[in-house]
Amino acid sequence: MKLQVALDTLTLEECIELLEETKGSVDIAEVGTPFVIREGMRPVRELKKRFPELEILADVKIMDAGELEADHCFEAGADIVTVLGASNDATVAGVVRSAKKHGGKVMADMIEVHNLKERALQIEKLGVNSICVHTAFDIQNTGKNPLDELIEVNKVLTKAQSAVAGGVKVHTARQIAAEHPAILVVGGGITNAPDRAAAAKTIKDIMNSEEASHE
Repeated sequence: MKLQVALDTLTLEECIELLEETKGSVDIAEVGTPFVIREGMRPVRELKKRFPELEILADVKIMDAGELEADHCFEAGADIVTVLGASNDATVAGVVRSAKKHGGKVMADMIEVHNLKERALQIEKLGVNSICVHTAFDIQNTGKNPLDELIEVNKVLTKAQSAVAGGVKVHTARQIAAEHPAILVVGGGITNAPDRAAAAKTIKDIMNSEEASHE
């Protein structure tokens, strides 16, 4: 089980500082969509150069021109690129082709996909590496969380790994980790914590504990 930290609102310098603080706990550094919009591929290049031991995910949420846009991300040093599950199959297939060319991985973001199990199976057949259930930032204050969707997706996947994102905090991590996603994505639960290193370590320890109990 890997811990992915979502870097959305921090500056590049602040992200570097955070990743230094959380070494040993974080496995994947996500250059979040707001970060990409603000700075393009520069954070992908810089973070990969400074933290070669981490996987760098470019959360570009590709919706069209799949192969072309994914090529740009992988060429900048991304290890993982995201495509929207709501995209056309041809777009998803293009991102998968790009990943194979560059030795990278594809995460399908299922934000606002309503026929979840059906679409997860379709996307899995297209060759993505992971399928991420995701509660949108704009509706997290309604109390909705991605746990129920994770349970549903875990029932149907046979090849792709599951991932989960959207409002995950220290106090909800155990319940979510108990469903054994391959990737647990945490944003503000780490980046806004008073002690970011402690928050990341606590979540990672919970994940390791749940993983050990599952073996």
